Amino acid sequence: MKKRCAWVNPENSLMREYHDTEWGVPVHDDIRLFEMLILEGAQAGLSWDTILKKRRDYREAFEKFDPVKVAAFSEEKIRELLQDNGIVRNRLKIQSAVKNARVFLEIRDQCGSFDTFIWKFVDGNPIDRHFAVLQEIPTKDELSERISRDLKKRGMSFVGPTIIYAYIQAIGLINSHTTDCFRYRELKA
Repeated sequence: MKKRCAWVNPENSLMREYHDTEWGVPVHDDIRLFEMLILEGAQAGLSWDTILKKRRDYREAFEKFDPVKVAAFSEEKIRELLQDNGIVRNRLKIQSAVKNARVFLEIRDQCGSFDTFIWKFVDGNPIDRHFAVLQEIPTKDELSERISRDLKKRGMSFVGPTIIYAYIQAIGLINSHTTDCFRYRELKA
């Protein structure tokens, strides 16, 4: 049996699959980077398992996370999403996704891609954190605080340091797999 990070319930196939194939893998695709940014914001105050269960519905409701389409969502579309049982029906989180899509596009226009923007924070190379146990992993750090400040200054919301720390873990800017996890060795920078 493979040794995984302690946060993974081995009985939960959705979490196990996410951990084993996605979490911490460096992401360079702007659509995927946008998807994870929106999902991490939606997760605030909830479990990641809840979001993973709703992910398919989110992809449908948010136009496969095309930031151009999400940025164009009208107030009528937001009201429609508030009735969608497949997603987290929180007005502030939905409005944030639309606003964040607009800022995402501005960043993309300024930098050539959101990928270029986000990866510049680590000079293009994932940071290996060497955490031995789950309890060593912080909920935020200096890097997530710096990225959070930058995104907030540009007008994004639901991008506090804790959300951004989860985001940069998910998209592989940092390798937060514990050192005893099989994925740690596979993703070691």
